[in-house]
Amino acid sequence: MKLNHLTKQISALGRRLTMVLLSLSAIAFFWQGAFLLNNAAMANPTNNFVVAADLGNKVQNKVGEDTKNAKGFIRDTADKVEEAARSNAAKVDNATDDNDSAIANRAKRDAGRIQQRAEEDASRTEKAVDNTKNVIEKAVDNVKDAFGK
Repeated sequence: MKLNHLTKQISALGRRLTMVLLSLSAIAFFWQGAFLLNNAAMANPTNNFVVAADLGNKVQNKVGEDTKNAKGFIRDTADKVEEAARSNAAKVDNATDDNDSAIANRAKRDAGRIQQRAEEDASRTEKAVDNTKNVIEKAVDNVKDAFGK
């Protein structure tokens, strides 16, 4: 059924979009942090380390917040897909006269498959978001370690 193929493509696009947005936000914060250091205060470099550590903490906090928002969006999308599948199956069931029709049974099976795939795709996407968050936090920790915290 072409709807499943379209659903797969939309899920894959959503995962890629989430990964790109999280990566771009992390790059933007690193970029912004590079220009906020006070180069005039190089006589006392410990201030720069404190500023860099503070920026690293801000980046990690922002990544954590963005991760929560992305997971909320992913979960909402999965819920909407599942609700649409249930609604469509109910419409087909109401449109057929008897409950034992092949069309109604097929609609119910398809709704179940769509709901299952929505859950699987949401879980995979959330896992990818967590992996991206962990990579970004590890990179920030490495940068903070390089500056001596």
